[in-house]
Amino acid sequence: MPGIHFLLSNAKVDTKEIKTIIVATGPGSFTGLRVGLSEAKGMAQGLQIPLIGVSSLEAMAAQLPYVRQPVCPLIHSRKGEVFAALFSWSDSQRLMRTQQDICLRIEDLPSVVARPTLFLGNDFNKQAHLIREMLGRKAELAPAHLWNLKASAVGALGLKRFLTRDFDDLQELVPTYLRPPDIRPSPSTPRSGKINTNDSSNGGI
Repeated sequence: MPGIHFLLSNAKVDTKEIKTIIVATGPGSFTGLRVGLSEAKGMAQGLQIPLIGVSSLEAMAAQLPYVRQPVCPLIHSRKGEVFAALFSWSDSQRLMRTQQDICLRIEDLPSVVARPTLFLGNDFNKQAHLIREMLGRKAELAPAHLWNLKASAVGALGLKRFLTRDFDDLQELVPTYLRPPDIRPSPSTPRSGKINTNDSSNGGI
C-alpha cells in the first residue's frame, strides 16, 4: 500500500480517477501473486471499478512485438524449473498463444521448442546461457534490456480488454500457480489438526 500511495501521489492521480485495476495473474512467486491479486481485488471492490487479470507470460511475450519467429517467455520457478509458454504474431499483428502455460525443468525445453525461437525471461544472467546450452541454434535471445516483466506490458494488454469491456469476475479471478505450493504441515502440528501458532515454520498462507 505505501508503494501504491507513492505512485499515485507522484503521478498526481486521485483514486476517484482510476477507471480499472489491471493485475498480473502469474505464473510466478506464490506469495507475490496472492498478495498482489488480493490487493487488486480489494481496490477494485472498494472503488467499485472493474478488475482485469493478465497472464504474466503473455505480457512478457508482448514486449517483443511483431517478430516473425515464435516467442518463448520464461519465469523462474523453484527446484530448477521454469514457467514457460509459446506465442507467435499473426499476419494481422495479433499475439497468438500456441502453447499453454507449463512448468518444466529448463533441461526439458527442447521437448516443447521445435524450431528457432526467440527467448526472454526474468533473469538474463542465470537463464540466457542455460537456454543456449539446451537449445543451441534453436535459441535466439532477446536483448537483455527487454527481459523481465514490465508493468507497462501488463497495462497495455489490460487496456485493450478494458476498451472492449472484457472484465474479469472479482470472485472467480485466481492466480495461475501451475504446481502445488511448497508448503508442508509443521512437524509440530498436533494430531488434532490445530496449528501451533507459535511455530514460525508452518508457513501459513
